[in-house]
Amino acid sequence: MANIDEDEMKKSPIKALYIAYVTANKLAETDPSVLERAREIFNDLETGAGVTGEQWKVFKQYTVEELKQIYGRIGVTFDEYHWESMYSAKSMDKIIKLMEKMQLLTTDEQNRKIINLGNGKNIPVIKSDGSTLYITRDIAAAIDRFERNNFDCMYYVVDNTQAGHFSNLLEILKQMEIPWVERLKHIRFGRIHGMRTRKGNVMFLEDILNTARDTMKQRQLDSPTTKVPMNLTDNSSDILGISAMMINDLKKDRQRDYTFDWDAAFDLKGNTGVKLQYTHCRLVNLERNCGAILTSECEPSLLQEEVVDDLILLIAKFDEVILKSYKEMEPCVLTAYLFKLSNTVNRAFKTLRVKDEPTDVASQRLLLFHVAKNVLAQGMRLLGLTPLEKM
Repeated sequence: MANIDEDEMKKSPIKALYIAYVTANKLAETDPSVLERAREIFNDLETGAGVTGEQWKVFKQYTVEELKQIYGRIGVTFDEYHWESMYSAKSMDKIIKLMEKMQLLTTDEQNRKIINLGNGKNIPVIKSDGSTLYITRDIAAAIDRFERNNFDCMYYVVDNTQAGHFSNLLEILKQMEIPWVERLKHIRFGRIHGMRTRKGNVMFLEDILNTARDTMKQRQLDSPTTKVPMNLTDNSSDILGISAMMINDLKKDRQRDYTFDWDAAFDLKGNTGVKLQYTHCRLVNLERNCGAILTSECEPSLLQEEVVDDLILLIAKFDEVILKSYKEMEPCVLTAYLFKLSNTVNRAFKTLRVKDEPTDVASQRLLLFHVAKNVLAQGMRLLGLTPLEKM
């Protein structure tokens, strides 16, 4: 088994840990001592024995630094890193004693402490060697997070395959008579199939983002209409690539599995993140080059075209759509709205000329496009996109 040195771990911790995980599992198929050693290491982590805990903290910090860098690239930041692995058997002693006092725990034939959830479902919470399981640490984490934050609601944003785990977690907390258990919600999402990069089958976020950036950069280089300088200081390719990837995911029903298609994600004519960016850039360009003066007063008598009504009705629905998207925890609601807005704006471009039109008409049409641009930009930002002004 090849060792991973500290420099490699520091440079690329997520990939290094993945390689270690895959290698260890492969070795364990033929060598039972590997699994036994893994259990020993985990038990040391639980009890704080030896140098294992200190080494784990170092590796954890390396991972956090890499996560900050990669997630920062897509505009995601965290106020706090708070994991279930922070909770050891020792720190959970009070909770286990409470469960025993409530007579919720029994011991099975494997000498594990289990809780019965009915219908023959017995969930282990303490292993035979006294160490904890994922669900035990999640119980402790939920209780601690409520005591720290007194939250109105706590969301677990985890894929569909963990539905059973969170169902068990909520049921255990109910049996413990936790009064705020209804404030916990599992926000499920589906899995992506068919995603591949040129570097192979293992999907790391950094590889996906780099492939998206490079794909978009090549398309910009090939396009005669590209307006940005394609040099080292320009990050439009990265923003466009990220927009394409994010919208391709957010436009789907959250809980649905789907098959990824690189070409469909980057199609300028389809409903994509690139299309939203293109529409926003067109609106910015119109304001800068139309020669009209933006007014703050609307004069309906100068806006009689049918497409005006379509655009105004859509703009008026923005707040309602945001509320619906939030209540349902469904980004696809807002994404679908932005596609409608974008398509209507592009249709309006064909009918509502601004440049070289009478001053009062041009100003009114510019006002309409200006408001549409602001709504489109705000919607894009809510979905985590950075609206571009040139592409």
